[in-house]
Amino acid sequence: MRTTPANNMDVKRLNRSNTLRCLLRCDKISQPELAQKLKLSWPTVLQNVKELTALGLVQEVGAYESTGGRKAKAYAPVRDAKLAVGLDITQNHVGLVLVDLSGEILRYTRKKRVFSLQEDYLASLGNLLTDFLEGGEGEKLLGIGVSLPGILDEAGERLLYSHALDIYDVETKRFSQNLPYPCIFLNDANAAGMAELWNNPETENLIYLSLSNTVGGAIINGGKIYTGNTLRAGEFGHMTLVPNGRPCYCGKVGCLDAYLSAKVLSSHADGNLAQFFERLRDHDKTATEVWTEYLQYLAVAINNLSMSFDCDVIAGGYVGAFLDKFGGPLREMLAQRNTFEHSGSYLKECSFKLEASAVGAALLQVEQFLQEL
Repeated sequence: MRTTPANNMDVKRLNRSNTLRCLLRCDKISQPELAQKLKLSWPTVLQNVKELTALGLVQEVGAYESTGGRKAKAYAPVRDAKLAVGLDITQNHVGLVLVDLSGEILRYTRKKRVFSLQEDYLASLGNLLTDFLEGGEGEKLLGIGVSLPGILDEAGERLLYSHALDIYDVETKRFSQNLPYPCIFLNDANAAGMAELWNNPETENLIYLSLSNTVGGAIINGGKIYTGNTLRAGEFGHMTLVPNGRPCYCGKVGCLDAYLSAKVLSSHADGNLAQFFERLRDHDKTATEVWTEYLQYLAVAINNLSMSFDCDVIAGGYVGAFLDKFGGPLREMLAQRNTFEHSGSYLKECSFKLEASAVGAALLQVEQFLQEL
C-alpha cells in the first residue's frame, strides 16, 4: 500500500529527530556509524545530517583516520544551539535550571520565595528569570517548563488543586504572565519522573518516588507517564502507611507523606535538611534514631510499590539525593521484605540529585522541540 505524503513527512521528521537524538549521545560520530546505529540507509543519514547542519544543530569536526579509503567525516552535536529553562515553584522556594539539548544542566539556582498568587510574587518570577539568564541565552531559549506541586488538567492549562500551595482551580497562565517565553506546565513529581526517563531512554516501566517537602511520585508505563483516569496517578504521598497515624497536611491521618516528607528529618535540624545529614554523619544520637525510623517506613513504602508494579523504583527528591551516602541499611531492609527473593536490587539511585523537577520540566520543552524538528 502506498504511503501518503503526510505519512512520508512524518517518517522524515521522525528520522531527522532520531538522527539528532543519536548525535546528542555522542561526542562525535561518522555518518556510516550513525547509519549503523539508526539502521537507516546512508543517503537518508547524509540528508538528515546536511539538514541538521544547516539548522546549526550539528557541525563537522574533522575526519577519522583512513583505513584504506576516503577519510570519514566526523560530526558532533551543537548541544547549546538551543536551551530550555525549568522553573520549579514550591511553597517556600523557586528553583531555576538551564539545560541544553542533551539535557545537561548548565546552571541552576534556588531562591527562597514564599508562594503567593499576589502580583508582586508573580512579577518576581519574571525578575528571577531575567537575573538567571546570561548574555544571549534568551535568544536560544526554546521556552520554559514550569513544575507545580498539584494536579493539573490534561492540557496543563489549569492547576485543579494544590494542597501544598493551598490554591484550587487556577489558570496556569497566571504563573507565566511575566515570563516572556512559551511555557509548558506539569506536575512536579511527573516532571522529576520525566527527568529520570530522559536518562534511561530504554526504560519501559519505572516508579519514581519523590521525597521532598511533600511526597509524590510518577508512574512510567510503556515509556510514558501514566496519569490515571482522573490525572491523580502517582499520588503516593497520600497512600495510608499507618492507619490512625500521624496527621497529614491534606487533613487525613497516617499518610505516607506524614512519615517520609523531608520535613520529618529537617524538623530535627532547624528546618535544614543538609544540617540533619551533617548531624547524622557525626553520629548524633537523635539524628541516628530519627533516620533509622525513617528508613524503616521508607522500606515499607518502597516494598509496597515494588509489589504493586513489579518494576524498578527510584527514590529521588530532597531526601533521595542523600540515599547514596546514608541509605546503606535500606537495601537490606528491602531484601528482608521482598516476598520473592532476598534482594533489594530493584531500588535504583536517582540521576538528578538537584532540582529534578525543574530539570524534567525543562526537558519537556526540549522533547517537544525534538519531536517537531
